[in-house]
Amino acid sequence: MGPINLLLWGAGVVLVVIGYTRARGPWARYQALKAEDANIARYESWRGGLRNHETTGASVAMDMLRRQAQVAGAIAIAGVVLIFLGFLIR
Repeated sequence: MGPINLLLWGAGVVLVVIGYTRARGPWARYQALKAEDANIARYESWRGGLRNHETTGASVAMDMLRRQAQVAGAIAIAGVVLIFLGFLIR
């Protein structure tokens, strides 16, 4: 174990933690909006009405939240790659 290994492991752990904490909030809000949208769709189909499929503020928010969670997930994946490289390099 050299200093490069320790540096890679430390940086990897930091990136995984940062990615997880950044993804947790937007992902939870995205899931809540998605569940609410599905509930509205069920209600409108029960009433027999046709649903208007144009862009809404909620759909824009869902896109933004999904993108934020994807970026944070990419940060966490980069951390996992650094941890793996720390074990791979001798």
